[in-house]
Amino acid sequence: MDSSVARRRLRAIQDHLVPADDLSYSQLRLNATAGEFFNVDGYSVVLPEKLQTGKWNVYRSARSPLKLVDRFPDHPEIGTLHDNFTRSVDVYRDYKYLGTRIRYDGTVGEYKWMTYGEAGTARTALGSGLVNHGIPKGSCIGLYFINRPEWLVVDHACSAYSYISVPLYDTLGPDAVKYIVNHALVQVIFCVPQTLNILLSFLSEIPTVRLIVVVGGIDDQIPSLPSLSGVQVLTYASLLGQGSSNIQSFCAPKPDDIATICYTSGTTGTPKGAVLTHGNLIASVAGCSLALKLYPSDVYISYLPLAHIYERANQVSSVYFGVAVGFYQGDNMKLMDDMVALRPTIFCSVPRLYNRIYAGIINAVKTSGVLKERLFNVAYNSKKQAIMSGKIPSPIWDKLVFNKIKAKIGGRVRVLASGASPLSPDILEFLKICFGGLVFEGYGMTETSCVISAMDPDDTLCGHVGAPNPACEIKLVDVPEMNYTSDDQPYSRGEICVRGPIVFKGYFKEEVQTREAVDEDGWLHTGDIGLWMPGGRLKIIDRKKNIFKLAQGEYIAPEKIENVYAKCKFVAQCFVYGDSFNASLVAVVSVDLETLKAWASSEGIKYNDLNQLCNDPRVRAAVLADMDAVGREAQLRGFEFVKAITLVHEPFTLENGLLTPTFKIKRPQAKEYFASSISRMYAELASSDPSSQKM
Repeated sequence: MDSSVARRRLRAIQDHLVPADDLSYSQLRLNATAGEFFNVDGYSVVLPEKLQTGKWNVYRSARSPLKLVDRFPDHPEIGTLHDNFTRSVDVYRDYKYLGTRIRYDGTVGEYKWMTYGEAGTARTALGSGLVNHGIPKGSCIGLYFINRPEWLVVDHACSAYSYISVPLYDTLGPDAVKYIVNHALVQVIFCVPQTLNILLSFLSEIPTVRLIVVVGGIDDQIPSLPSLSGVQVLTYASLLGQGSSNIQSFCAPKPDDIATICYTSGTTGTPKGAVLTHGNLIASVAGCSLALKLYPSDVYISYLPLAHIYERANQVSSVYFGVAVGFYQGDNMKLMDDMVALRPTIFCSVPRLYNRIYAGIINAVKTSGVLKERLFNVAYNSKKQAIMSGKIPSPIWDKLVFNKIKAKIGGRVRVLASGASPLSPDILEFLKICFGGLVFEGYGMTETSCVISAMDPDDTLCGHVGAPNPACEIKLVDVPEMNYTSDDQPYSRGEICVRGPIVFKGYFKEEVQTREAVDEDGWLHTGDIGLWMPGGRLKIIDRKKNIFKLAQGEYIAPEKIENVYAKCKFVAQCFVYGDSFNASLVAVVSVDLETLKAWASSEGIKYNDLNQLCNDPRVRAAVLADMDAVGREAQLRGFEFVKAITLVHEPFTLENGLLTPTFKIKRPQAKEYFASSISRMYAELASSDPSSQKM
């Protein structure tokens, strides 16, 4: 943005917003002479920037309306990830930082911790080791393993010595890893013994790699490669030792230097590398820090993929506040056990897991007996009424009911955050009541260094993703082909566009795709459709790319419908399908096996294997009936109900190619994977009512 435009906007803001002594969101008020320049009563303010079409609707956080945040207000000297970690090593040197569970005689024990000071020492040794191996500044360093302390130590070493970290999803498969390594010209790969074997299988096809470092490897078990390969393999411990014996000075990056290239798998095509600078990541976390304060006494559990921006941003925030980070064992099925051992105070997750927690609690309540179920309902309704009216709930309900539920995730969680995909408002409300503390939902993407918007800690209303991150501004742009415009009533609607210091620098080596995503004025077009609710709250209502039209002309947003059906007790995952040749929707449902088996037993249904159970017409009818009930409760429109289902007992996973690393369904792949089931469902519908299908 040129300086004249900036000055014009600042003058307009100052003329039309009358601040009180404190510029908090609750004290900005309307100047009666402002005309169309106005402030929203709540969590956002509207800025005076004329769009090419439509009304003025550029929104900023009311926490920082006059300036987009790009540094931590309390520590403006922090401009890079290296600055952030260096400060924390100094301030929190003897505090717990990285924790893992130790195994004794095959049994997993308590957490053992590395302090901030110890992590700082390891960072310096590791970075020095890379320098000593002749790896030049600005080189790309690949990380090819799941969450563990060494991942963060490597990342800190990259920041300290001006290397660029490139996460390699361990679940994307060899072809994607090969593509990313070659595309980013990766010179060093940190891996574990399991992923080392994959790398060695196509080593000759990744010619830029010079050094492979095996985390958790044992020296005498490391393969020796021919000198002609030009690749050296050594253990993480060896590299640490080499660096410790020849320490090198830091090569500190600048805020505009590239910190990481995050490859987003997306739902189609080859991975795209989102280029994020140190300044991008610091701005994103600094903006969020205005509303959410963490403390050195907090404990965070790390299980979300570190290759994803959601977890990366959480780690930057943890470092800033001196939070202790405990890692899961690496098995999602044992996550709850890890949480009981760690007793975290901060838990960030995705709707998929929260849906399972919700279903588990509801199922336990319904099978606990009449008296316990009645007690739960009384406690739930009483606590809900108190929270909704802004009062403090009676502690008796926690003592009698909810403390037992809280204990399932360690008993100390005070912050629960949800991101990556929409969370049902009912489930968010349920989590607030059962677990207490701060429960909120955020919205973001890799290209915005994570958070675009988030619910305010003081906001009791559910069903939205809050106000803009103070580090960005948001506008909605008309999408006339989908009938979303700024003139819509009661709320203006359109594609969500974002601008500010959190917006990435572009896709690596992909200028055309970058220009498609970011326009000439610096606005990133997200592809998501939103509307502004009262109080300056953003609500995601649709997806520009995932829309399809049924034969009768009705537009369908499948993700919205899938999120509704996720509340069905039998549904673990759901893929809703439709097309312009058919008038009805069908779905493939990955069932919750425990719930389904229990129901089948209660109904006296016998089966030899899970395939037989899933194909039983009585089972399909019961699941579809329950989905219909959930759909009616959510007020789905008639054409949004699925008319036929296929039940499968295998989950949708990254390994079978049906999910992205952020647990979104890969729709083209799912369509191909379940093609025969889709054809069969439509054939059954056509035979039962031919007039209702083809149009």
